[in-house]
Amino acid sequence: MLTPVFPCSSPSETPDVYIVERLFSSSLVVVVSLSIPRRMNVYHFKKGTEICNYSYSNNILSVRLNRQRLVVCLEESVYIHNIKDMKLLKTLLNTPSNPSGLCALSINHSNSYLAYPGSSTIGEIIVYDANNLSTVTMIPAHDSPLAALTFNSSGTKLASASERGTVIRVFSIPEGQRMFEFRRGMKRYVNISSLSFSPDAQFLCASSNTETVHIFKLEQHGPSGEEECPTWGSYVGKMFSAASSYLPAQVSGVMSQERAFATVRLLVAGQRNVCTLATIQKLPRLLVASSDGQLFIYNVDPQDGGECVLDKEEGVESEGSEVTVPVQACPSYAATVAIPATGPVTTTLTGYSEDGGAKKGEVIPEHEFAAGPVCLDDENEFPPLLNRGEQQ
Repeated sequence: MLTPVFPCSSPSETPDVYIVERLFSSSLVVVVSLSIPRRMNVYHFKKGTEICNYSYSNNILSVRLNRQRLVVCLEESVYIHNIKDMKLLKTLLNTPSNPSGLCALSINHSNSYLAYPGSSTIGEIIVYDANNLSTVTMIPAHDSPLAALTFNSSGTKLASASERGTVIRVFSIPEGQRMFEFRRGMKRYVNISSLSFSPDAQFLCASSNTETVHIFKLEQHGPSGEEECPTWGSYVGKMFSAASSYLPAQVSGVMSQERAFATVRLLVAGQRNVCTLATIQKLPRLLVASSDGQLFIYNVDPQDGGECVLDKEEGVESEGSEVTVPVQACPSYAATVAIPATGPVTTTLTGYSEDGGAKKGEVIPEHEFAAGPVCLDDENEFPPLLNRGEQQ
């Protein structure tokens, strides 16, 4: 079974990792292990060296990064660091109980907004400006507690779902005004495991513990109220909207909610999975990664929607197979710092730990922070996947 391995770790030293977050396609990786759940380790994974570590008062539940900020979420507090020197900028104490560590950080460092639950009993969202370190707004999003949050790539839209999992809403940021409302289903409550916007924020996908992944289209209406590219789903929606004016308010609200534009039927239900929308080879794709190590890529019809077709799938090594890692000497902190900096501009990360005081770590080139987001078309970074017919 494939496990996370750092180049300077022997097999017996491989950490029991439960959180791994990478800063886009840079070498900066944040790791939290079950053996020390209160400590966050920051690594330069290509060199296999630790940059710094930071300890907290309780278990770390989630970590989020962009090019300006690193956010650590505990059950009842949130810590905001400056990512370039790991200085602690702000501590949000006594936040509502958040046992799942639910939070979202915009990847756009200019609109570096942080969203987290404002209540443990209803679906309130606190939107916080992580750059200016101030609260922006509170959004009364749902009647039941929150289950999922995500920003679009520009940080101008925020999508949310509650523990019921039947309705997904999209709000404008920073205003907090409701823009869209989508109905995932009506008969049963589900656990929404992930939400994700497409790069252009025209689509939103949602996965859950059921066998269906839903894709919603954020329809844009012209001044006359007509859509630029009407679809069959939009005509059905208009029919429901017209009929809703004659029905009770609760019923009309349900009928006016948009339905899924496209769907995917997974082969297995009940497994935790994460979905995202991406453009690969200039075509829209839906990517679904499951907890058993499988990655599925589906084609999405951006005009007509409907049932998406599975294009490719890939899996980690089967259980029992071994992954050979070359043995490398792990340099000391002093040796690492003594290495001459290469490249135009460098930034030195300095971290702090409760047991060791200040530690100077790896010298990270400035381009590690300035590099663009991950490119799925880069075959050097991500080897091409096999088509289903090409698999052995």
